[in-house]
Formats: sequence, structure tokens, C-alpha cells
Amino acid sequence: MSLRPARQEPIAGLYEPVTPAGHAVLDRLRGYLPLIRSTAAEHDRAGTFPTGTFDTFRKEGMLGATVPTELGGMGLDRLYDVAVAILAVAQADASTALALHMQFSRGLTLGYEWRHGGPAARALAERLLRAMVAGDAVVCSGIKDHHSAVTTLTPDGSGGWLLSGRKTLVSAGPVGTHFVINAQTDGTGEPPRLASPVVTRDNPGLSVLDNWDGLGMRASGTVDIVFDNCPIPASDVLMRDPVGARNDAALAGQTVSSIAMLAIYVGVAQAAYDLTVAALARRPEPPQAAAQTLVADAGSRLYALRATASTALTTIDVLNTDTSMDPGERGRQMMRPFQHAKMMVNQLAPSIVSDCLTLVGGAAFTAGHPLARCYRDVRAGGFMQPYTYVDAVDFLSSQAFGIDRDNNYMSHWAIRARSQGSATAESPSKLLSR
Repeated sequence: MSLRPARQEPIAGLYEPVTPAGHAVLDRLRGYLPLIRSTAAEHDRAGTFPTGTFDTFRKEGMLGATVPTELGGMGLDRLYDVAVAILAVAQADASTALALHMQFSRGLTLGYEWRHGGPAARALAERLLRAMVAGDAVVCSGIKDHHSAVTTLTPDGSGGWLLSGRKTLVSAGPVGTHFVINAQTDGTGEPPRLASPVVTRDNPGLSVLDNWDGLGMRASGTVDIVFDNCPIPASDVLMRDPVGARNDAALAGQTVSSIAMLAIYVGVAQAAYDLTVAALARRPEPPQAAAQTLVADAGSRLYALRATASTALTTIDVLNTDTSMDPGERGRQMMRPFQHAKMMVNQLAPSIVSDCLTLVGGAAFTAGHPLARCYRDVRAGGFMQPYTYVDAVDFLSSQAFGIDRDNNYMSHWAIRARSQGSATAESPSKLLSR
């Protein structure tokens, strides 16, 4: 049985980019897709990071896709187009898409610091951005503290800082050269502040653990990092708001940093749907009525999935360029559509993949089947900040009812850590052994 591929509208639904930079990046990425597909199953089975692929990205300037053209990058700054590019990679391998998104995200956020930050922030951002273009930097983010430690930045007595603690779920850690860490100041004699120190891989006291054994995203290199009094120059620290400041302006940066990740799970759902339709088409008899119904229903949910993510990205692209409104209100207006879309993506994408397994049958219920990888990978979306499901419900319901709350999840984590008295006194050797 042969099936005619459906014609897709290129101007919506995350099918094609809308800017020249978006087309240039997608064209480049399409050249890497055969390599990504050919190694995806092996890396998933072994739980290993596709270092060779990222070495190629690095050497050929792909990690500078979202770096401003003034600094030598490709200048991709439209979130919609970033998502289109990530979606294409996710259809080949979600783990690679997740790790690549982390680089594209850093280009976007550091680009904002370079354009709008103070002199010190601009200098640091420019140094990192130029290094990304040159292939000298793979910049990773460490956001979530390990349960055993609070990551703190304390004065070293000579104008610099010392970083101690442990971060978990740091994607692309095996190839990371620079780590932008979410920390809080301590020992300054003043109220604690959120801070983002940048730590290089060769920093004494930094240990990148080889401890990832995830259910899904097994090739994403999502590891833990331990800091043992890592010396950080003052020039390598981006100072943020005081802990508990309730500054919703921060939501804008968090949205820009993370919303294109929705495309990973859209891409996984699309890959599962395409695999399933192809498998049914190869069978000698036409699908039974129930199978046809389920395919039509899954296709409709996939259309809704693409439309939802596309609309949110388009809305946020408009808000991202409008700095005329109150910063807090702008942050909330950007975060709301992101979270509405994220909740729908996290409902629809797993349901599509699950129904695809039902349609293909028992053959898909093996660890090495590509649909099994989709089934495991698509569940990662529910664990990504901002926000997880519980936090998203709190945020969206508080917005609906006008309830005052701290919407900055990083600040909320810092407050909770301090209230629980969990600033650990454990030795670095114990942190390494956990």
C-alpha cells in the first residue's frame, strides 16, 4: 500500500523558518541529519554522548548559530526559527536536539547580555560568544542543585569568589568547556543574591561526573557537576536580583532561554507518527478501521501540537522585541503563553507517541525499537523548568486569580533551600561519592 505525503503549509506550524538566518541554519543542520540518525540508536543503547557530532558542530561553527552577526555568528534570533531548527534535529534524535538547544539558548541569552547589560556583563558575554563562534566554547547551564548541596558563591577575600556545591541534570556536560551556574551569594554580610558565575572546565575544584543513566534522553550527557571552592574572578560573575525579590522581569529571559525546547517534543511526536504511518503502509493489507481512526486522531493532535507551539513562539517573538512596557508585565506576558503551550505539549506529545506504539504493536515494545526511544524521550518534557507541571499550575492559576507569588523558580528554590537549612557542610569528597 502506498500513501501520498500530506502537503504542509510552510508559513505556520513550525514547518519552515520565516527569516533568512533561520533558513541558513536549517539548511546547515539538514546536512548533519544523516550522521545524527546513524548513531542515535547506538548512543541511546550505551547511554553515551555523541561527542563526534558535537566536535563537528564546534569545528564548523554551528554552535554560533544564535550568536549576533556582529560577533561572527549566524545571527539567528527569532525563537520561532530556533524551534524549527531544533524540531528537525529532534526528529532524528531528541538527545542531540536537547544538547544543541542548550547551545542555541546560551547564544540568545548571552546575546541579550551583550546588547543590554552593563559594561562587565557585556565584556563577559562577548568573550563567550566569540569563543562559541570560534569553536572554543561549548557553554552548558547548571540550574538545579543536587539534593545534597546548595551551590553558593562566597567572597575569597581578595575581590573574587569561591564557588562550592553540586549541580545535577547538566546537559552536554561531557563536552562542556564553560558552565553558567545558578548560585546564591553567602558570607557577604548582606542579603543573599542570585548570581550566575561562569566556570571553565579546567578550573581547579571542578569535577564533571560520569553518572548519567536516564530513562530517556540517554545520549544527552545530562550529568552532575561538583564545585570545591572553585576560584571565580569577579569579572566572570553575572549578578542577579536579591533572593526573594519577586522581580517578574526575569521571566522574560527564562522564556527566551527555554521555549524553543517545546520543539524537541513536537519533533519526537512527529517522528513517532511518521514511523507509524510508514510501518502501517508497508503491510500488505490496508489498516483496519480502528487503526485508521487512531491515525486520524493522532494526526489531529499533532496538528494541534504544532499550532499551539507555533502560536506561542510567534507571540513571544513579538513581545521579545518590545521593551517599551513595564519589565515585570512583559515577563508575565511572555511566560503565560509559554506555560499554556508547554502544558498542552506535555499532554499531547506523549499521548501521540503512546498511540503510535499501540498501532505498531508488540514489535515496538523492545528497547532498541525507535518508537521505544521516542516513548522514553518524550516524557522528559514534563521535568524541564520553567515550569514543571506543579509549578506551572501554580503560576497559571495565580495569574488567573491575581495571587501574588514569587514566579522566579530560581529564587523560589533559593528561598526553600535556606528555609530548610540545607546549605550543606558536607565535604567535597562526600558530594563526589553521592
